[in-house]
Order: sequence, then structure tokens, then C-alpha cells
Amino acid sequence: MNRDFVERALAQAERHVAEGKVILARQRAAIAASELIGGNVARFKEFLSVFEDSQRVHVADRDRLRKDLENAPRS
Repeated sequence: MNRDFVERALAQAERHVAEGKVILARQRAAIAASELIGGNVARFKEFLSVFEDSQRVHVADRDRLRKDLENAPRS
């Protein structure tokens, strides 16, 4: 695999992981705020579960790309 391509893909994966952390924090805060006022948080928790699944995929992709970069030939 081309090292430049792997570096670009890794940078994008790193951004996705970072953005995912922000989304997860916001969703958890929304759940906490809604619980404080006695709101129904079932839907928020469903979204959180979807976001957590997505984050796991992004982290796995990032980790795979890190390994690919270690093994990619240097130009």
C-alpha cells in the first residue's frame, strides 16, 4: 500500500475518532441533562449506542491504519 495514501487515511481516521469523542460527550451530557429533569432518555440512549458502535469502528480503523503505516515502505 502506498505510504502517502496510508498517512492521509490515518489522518482522516484520527479526525473521525476525535470528532466521535466530542459527539459521545455531547450525547452523554444530553442524557444526563434530560435525566435531571425527569425526561424520557430511551431515545437518547439508542442514539448513544449507535454512536458508540460507530466510534468502535473508527478506532479499529485507526488502529489498523497505524499498523499499516508501520509496515508501509518508506519512499
